[in-house]
Amino acid sequence: MKRLILEMGMGADLYGLDYTKAANRAVQDALRHSSLILFRSLDLDVDKMEVRVTIGVQEPEKIDTTAIAATLPRGRASVIAQKGGQNVSDAENGTEHAIAIAAIEAYYPISPDEWRLSHPKQD
Repeated sequence: MKRLILEMGMGADLYGLDYTKAANRAVQDALRHSSLILFRSLDLDVDKMEVRVTIGVQEPEKIDTTAIAATLPRGRASVIAQKGGQNVSDAENGTEHAIAIAAIEAYYPISPDEWRLSHPKQD
């Protein structure tokens, strides 16, 4: 498997300290930064693509990784949560906000023997 795509995103839950909601927003933010026309342009089977998502939040055990994986539109998804992101306290209002960071990597089985660089024709 070779990594073809890496996208990053940020998401927050401002009112409930819901890490899954913040993580989902981070994943959706990352997805909105990319377009996978590579697969259509090269006629690649998206079912062969592995999508690996890493999410950082302050309390990773509170993320429903299965729910996050279900939101990914293509490929075989796996999601891991780890310590990261940030919590921001609002002492004046007695609330705390969760900020999540997501990295999405797309991998595809590419054999170097199947690919070659073409050289422009010389006139």
